[in-house]
Amino acid sequence: MTYQEHIRQVLGDFSQIASQKYMNGVREHGGHLWEKKGLIDFAIEEAVDQVIYLLTLKKQIEDSGVELGSRDEE
Repeated sequence: MTYQEHIRQVLGDFSQIASQKYMNGVREHGGHLWEKKGLIDFAIEEAVDQVIYLLTLKKQIEDSGVELGSRDEE
């Protein structure tokens, strides 16, 4: 797969997932975010969860013996 094909696939997948997530959110919560009690606290909790998931995934991949490398490597 070329880089161009890969980014098209990534963007297509993201567009489909984001569109569905958006429509589900509109149906479930409506559209006035400023009216949602505790929304910022919930969003912070979600951001923390994402970091925990990513750090856990990184550790599990490393523990499996797969070499991820570091961003300082070229």
